[in-house]
Amino acid sequence: MRGSIADFTFFFGRNVIEWYENDREDNLHMDINQKLTEELGVKRWQVDAAVKLIDEGNTIPFISRYRKEVTGSLNDEQLRKLHERLVYLRNLEEKKEQVISSIEEQGKMTEELRRQIMAAETQVTVEDLYRPYRPKRRTRATIAKEKGLEPLAAYIMLQNAKEPLENTAQQYVSEEKGVKSAADAIAGAEDIIAESISDNADYRSWIRKTTMKKGKVTSAAKDPEAESVYEMYYEFEEPVSKLAGHRILALNRGEKEKFLTVKVEAPEEDILRYLEKKIIHKDNPYTAPVLKETVEDSYHRLIAPAIEREIRNELTEKAEDGAIEVFGKNLHQLLMQPPIAGKVVLGWDPAFRTGCKLAVVDPTGKVIGTTVIYPTAPTTPQKIKASKDLLKKIIPKYHISLISLGNGTASRESEQFIVELLKEIPEEKVQYVIVNEAGASVYSASKLASEEFPNFDVGQRSAASIARRLQDPLAELVKIDPKSIGVGQYQHDMNQKKLGESLSGVVEDCVNKVGVDLNTASAPLLSYISGISSTIAKNIVAYREENGRFTDRRELLKVPKLGPKAYEQCAGFMRIQGGKNPLDMTGVHPESYDAAEKLLKKQGFTPENIAGHHLNGLSLTIRDYKKLSEELGIGEITLRDIVKELEKPARDPRDEMPKPILRTDVLEMKDLKEGMVLKGTVRNVIDFGVFVDIGVHQDGLVHISQITDRYIKHPLEVVSVGDIVDVKVMSVDLKKKRIQLTMRGI
Repeated sequence: MRGSIADFTFFFGRNVIEWYENDREDNLHMDINQKLTEELGVKRWQVDAAVKLIDEGNTIPFISRYRKEVTGSLNDEQLRKLHERLVYLRNLEEKKEQVISSIEEQGKMTEELRRQIMAAETQVTVEDLYRPYRPKRRTRATIAKEKGLEPLAAYIMLQNAKEPLENTAQQYVSEEKGVKSAADAIAGAEDIIAESISDNADYRSWIRKTTMKKGKVTSAAKDPEAESVYEMYYEFEEPVSKLAGHRILALNRGEKEKFLTVKVEAPEEDILRYLEKKIIHKDNPYTAPVLKETVEDSYHRLIAPAIEREIRNELTEKAEDGAIEVFGKNLHQLLMQPPIAGKVVLGWDPAFRTGCKLAVVDPTGKVIGTTVIYPTAPTTPQKIKASKDLLKKIIPKYHISLISLGNGTASRESEQFIVELLKEIPEEKVQYVIVNEAGASVYSASKLASEEFPNFDVGQRSAASIARRLQDPLAELVKIDPKSIGVGQYQHDMNQKKLGESLSGVVEDCVNKVGVDLNTASAPLLSYISGISSTIAKNIVAYREENGRFTDRRELLKVPKLGPKAYEQCAGFMRIQGGKNPLDMTGVHPESYDAAEKLLKKQGFTPENIAGHHLNGLSLTIRDYKKLSEELGIGEITLRDIVKELEKPARDPRDEMPKPILRTDVLEMKDLKEGMVLKGTVRNVIDFGVFVDIGVHQDGLVHISQITDRYIKHPLEVVSVGDIVDVKVMSVDLKKKRIQLTMRGI
């Protein structure tokens, strides 16, 4: 090759040869955008456009909503996946560069090795290829090399020995170098060979694949007599290839809590035969037994522990990714629950000894009163009567029509008390809802809560939060770290950074889907809007407090640190009710105002018609979207989005979700009978089923096999958090507090 390049240079000069070398280098580099195109199953131009927009600093919600034309309508889920993989592949390319540079510095780079590294598609493959060149701590092999035993190792590998190895090894015996005997010398040579076998990337890759395909994961109890939730794993085995994500996470936790010993059992015989075939290519009576022994040592001592670690890490990573995806979908459903607007709500934080904390919240979310009552144990008939008398005064005084009861400790007892009370005042027509209070205690003890309610104790803050999450779940839940909202299993075992990023992405998508009222939104809610950092969010609130209501979106540009780029990203998601320009109350982006105004004029309407909700039939007046979009100088997709927005200004996508079940009566677990059909709310979705709240304080489990008559891979194919479902009671175990439900055959 070099000869031909020299001739090439002679004829064409140095510039051409540099071009040739660079071009060859570029061909070796992974085409990241092409890889993303294949993985996402979309067109190359869509990926190119999305990557360019991301690199220019645009947020995912902004691209998904206002750059549909440019990306061919890639949705937020596709864009997040693209972004995640883009970061991974770019880091991979960076890693390759580092590895190549390190091997080049050692003067050991070959064309073939460079090609292999550049073609690698995972971090693991790059690590495998780098292993022989990685600077090592002193190993048995490096010590043997220091003793000058490499030539002996090379001699054994040639497999041409004509006499016993002890005779040849005798010449390497050296008191000075610490080689005391021929057996010592052979052992050192074996260590060198064992390490070189272990460092071979092809062998490791084959062993890893074979173990994944044919290996088993086993677990055993450290103490078979110990009672724990991991008893089903005390004698457990399952093929690596079939192990479900939730089982992997359960095994990991059981191991962490020292109940289980978990192992990966590899198909050892197959692996040893493979290695022997690769290493021993002559049936030499002097070298073959030694090499057979070395292969076994290399596998057991060096390869197997590393491969087991890698497989466990890979399984955990996959299981975590699956679980994080489920958490994300659950969280999305929880955040997108419809608000119950226009009602005065009594928030009820249940407790025993310290009393139940109550907070009355008006329809705008303002707390107008708080108190404590003692209707639950340890109590007295007098305290119960006093609690009832107080509530009988409060309910009509504030026109309370809804009680929002937290599902924490003493919720069951509080519910009994509420039902008794409501029977005594039927004329008030009060209903109650049990609300998932996950994260309320985290919020009430937070810095944010103490800023919001400086004069309240944690119980009063918690009661206010429980009331508000019924009025506007999204606005309230964004104040809580998404990881504390409690919508999944094994949350604390996850890679917290990855989990945090994923869930924050879900919150960001939800907040931007719904949009926020610029004049009422809190700083935490504003901080999730596209382009708005928490500092800018606080600056918006401070500006509002100082200058009064925003009357125009453009006013945002006067907020400190909110520049043109941030304005571009956030403006479309900020709503202003009753502002100077009616378009400010819609999801139409200011960059499209001209087009929207021309459209209205052309179809015989005015911007004032927006506020009056008089544009319901706007779409019916348009015969040819393509022609009209060309006349207005915008894309057809953008035109359709503008029309949709003008027909339903500030449309809330949450209105289409199922409303919570409002109750006036109560059931207890002992009231449940086999075959009973009940309505319930899906509280949590996990890999093997769904937990449904049927109003008895203990959620029932619908196993995945009982959700539907057809085969499904995951419950999320059929149900989501917040869904209202019909269920039938299959069995009730009062002692273990377990309720088995079915959704089939109802």
